[in-house]
Amino acid sequence: MGLGTMGAPMATHLRRAGHQVCAYNRTTAKAQAWAQANDGQWAATPQEALADAQLVVSCVGRDEDLRGLMQGPGGVLPLMAQDSIWVDHTTTSAMLAREMCQAAAGHGVHFVDAPVSGGNLGAIQGTLSIMCGGQSQAVQRITPVVTAYAKAVVHIGESGAGQLAKMVNQLCVAGVLQGLAEGLAFGQQAGLDMSRVLQAISQGAASSWQMVNRGPTMLGGQFDFGFAVDWMRKDLGLCLAQANSQGSELPMATLVDQYYAELQAMGGGRWDTSSLIHRMKKTAT
Repeated sequence: MGLGTMGAPMATHLRRAGHQVCAYNRTTAKAQAWAQANDGQWAATPQEALADAQLVVSCVGRDEDLRGLMQGPGGVLPLMAQDSIWVDHTTTSAMLAREMCQAAAGHGVHFVDAPVSGGNLGAIQGTLSIMCGGQSQAVQRITPVVTAYAKAVVHIGESGAGQLAKMVNQLCVAGVLQGLAEGLAFGQQAGLDMSRVLQAISQGAASSWQMVNRGPTMLGGQFDFGFAVDWMRKDLGLCLAQANSQGSELPMATLVDQYYAELQAMGGGRWDTSSLIHRMKKTAT
């Protein structure tokens, strides 16, 4: 359920692994196109998609999207088979994950909050990292299936723990990207050949996934791909809300969130998160 930049390639990997897959998307044309390209099935409604399903995999947008799909008017949770599993790859609040887990249990269904890291490229390549919250037995049952598109499936803890781990991930990513933006902009303003600088430092202690995969495109001003600023702001909002509830300080995340707000004001809401360097170039001129 959900055939966006992440959901569509994940569904494709499931089909290639030999699983029977029925795809649903709010835009029916996407589901039809996916089914035709992958010799799969598509459903016009969530209710139709659930017929005889042992496992439901969702990757939607926000808390309200998942809640509506499961429990809203026409919500499909009551239609699921006993002892079936709902695994959700959406990045949501930990509170919602716990709420949906409790609701699922009331219908004899297992719920695993399983946000992912690795971006669209990881989804396409089948190399995502999945952080799971929920019952260990349910995580064990889904692991042989979701490894079709993941290189790592880790049970973090009880319900909501997967979402909290994803918050840690996003906080670390935000810090790395801001540091990379500052470093690359500094080097460019100093007149260095930054392609050579990247060649050197990407082999040392400063190296990161972001440096290797986004450094060259940052230098080239290419941001029309990847994980959008709008979605990162949504995720950082979850982090900041959670931090407020538990008394944690997130000064770096607060600052980077403000920087992403500036990028949105520039019209860059759909740019890749590495576009932080664009903001720095603007403020330097």
